[in-house]
Amino acid sequence: MKQTFTKFLAFAFLFSSAQAVGAVTLKIATLSPDGSYWMQKMREGGDEIQQRTDGRVSLKFYPGGVMGDDATVLRKMRLRQLQGAAVTSGALNGVYPDIQLYNLILLFKNEQEVDYVRSKMDSELMRGLEQKGMVALGFADVGFAYMMSTVPIRTLAEMRSQKAWAPDDNKIAINALQAFDISPIPLPLRDVLMGLQTGMINVASGSPVGALALQWHSKIRYVTDMPMLYLFGVLAIDKSAFDEIAAADQTIVREVMARVIKEIDQRSRKDNQEAIAALKNQGIEFVKPTPEAADEFKNKIAATNDEFERNAGLSAEKTALLHRYLQTFREQGQAN
Repeated sequence: MKQTFTKFLAFAFLFSSAQAVGAVTLKIATLSPDGSYWMQKMREGGDEIQQRTDGRVSLKFYPGGVMGDDATVLRKMRLRQLQGAAVTSGALNGVYPDIQLYNLILLFKNEQEVDYVRSKMDSELMRGLEQKGMVALGFADVGFAYMMSTVPIRTLAEMRSQKAWAPDDNKIAINALQAFDISPIPLPLRDVLMGLQTGMINVASGSPVGALALQWHSKIRYVTDMPMLYLFGVLAIDKSAFDEIAAADQTIVREVMARVIKEIDQRSRKDNQEAIAALKNQGIEFVKPTPEAADEFKNKIAATNDEFERNAGLSAEKTALLHRYLQTFREQGQAN
């Protein structure tokens, strides 16, 4: 009896040790502030994953930029200090250039066009990202970016006399400003508020939610009421780290976080509408370009689209597919 009990203890010890060795913790960093809807939902997802995998997989989050900006976080992922990140798509252009397809300047006219194209292409872009070593657990709407400034901007001529910020990791934004005959001032996202405070820049483009979260609204006075480009976030996990998770647990992680990111995606639209109202309540004026000025912006971009797409490293095949989907949707709208 004693021998049997000893064997049982030995087996239990070996079993618990195997569980401990097999446990995987995914350390995930993001600029999203703690307490934000993004963080609330991702933490809920992490708790569900830990419970459903009996502790074999856990997610540890580092919010609010404590691990650095997006470029720093991606470098730490390469060094295996982190396993994941929730970042804007532009941060991943060096990993998979086609992730920027939705970010082309003045590409989408409205949210309905975004929804149609995303329903056709999200899964393909996720596969492409995974082939480059990043497992995308979901894409979440961040919203349209608008030009926000200290002076009213209604025309391209007015834009050219300003000091405009461009994200230092976003080739499309930099190229777009250059196409407008503007010399952009590249800065990391964390330095934009300082740039607005010091006068280094007086134009920044971002979503209404982002302007509030990053405190830009305290320095800007005007928003040019023309959506310049569509922004979305990606929850990405290093594939080599993800492959350490047992196949059945990988399925759980994908299922739970896909649902979580979809909930964030759906909430974002409402948040941006509320953010627009909040900006207006702060006294920020939304100025509308004249039809002629809007056409000038669009024509200038259209004339240089091919160069944009080459410089950004976008695949000709996927770019053509994107434009075909847009054309199909617009033709359907005209037919109705």
